[in-house]
Amino acid sequence: MSLPSKAFQRWLHGVAPDASTSDVCRASGLKRTTLAQQMVRGKVAESSLVRISRALDVNPVAALASFDSYADLRGTPVPPTDAELISQIATMDLLRAVIARNDPGAPQHFELAAAPHETSVRNWVDAIDDGELRHRVSRATGIAPQNFSAHLSANRMPPELAVATAKEAGVGPAGGLIACGLVSPEEAGWPRGARRAALDRLGTAELVALAGERLQALGKSLHRQEHERNRTERIWENLG
Repeated sequence: MSLPSKAFQRWLHGVAPDASTSDVCRASGLKRTTLAQQMVRGKVAESSLVRISRALDVNPVAALASFDSYADLRGTPVPPTDAELISQIATMDLLRAVIARNDPGAPQHFELAAAPHETSVRNWVDAIDDGELRHRVSRATGIAPQNFSAHLSANRMPPELAVATAKEAGVGPAGGLIACGLVSPEEAGWPRGARRAALDRLGTAELVALAGERLQALGKSLHRQEHERNRTERIWENLG
């Protein structure tokens, strides 16, 4: 679901009444032709709004919340759960933490990689899923369960689906926007250092188990990629 171009124009006039389209595109790094095409189609991408918001020093989440389709983002930011915070920690950082806790000679303090990471979307959904989340999201949005699963496998999710998923899970509406890379944790109101604090609160046994689950999932993904690569190579060989 993109943003209606007329509503976008009203928003832009409200936050930058004296700025021309050229000014906005130049400041945001967005191609003028790209924005023009979106305006002609009547649908402006959320990613375009976010880029323009940042260029104008407007919080992207607040900008999205000004549109009716993202009304769930309005109000005081809802604090993330520890499970959500940890879902946005990269697998390699979890492994570093495991080593640090079990080897006094290993570096005990290291910088966490920025969110999102390569499995952020799937990890976020797994962190908030009570076992029935996919079914509730399917009923609420009309998305087929297999299509929802396809988004998770590809580690991407449309912003409106991310917000709807958070709503059905009963967590803060901006968490999914972080997982899909649309906004940063700070822009969504997550406290600075919250991911590290959640990691430090995680018990060692839980940490090891989680790292093991992540590695197992990574292994399956790599096997699939290898299978697809071999299959493609065989097809090309048969084609001569």
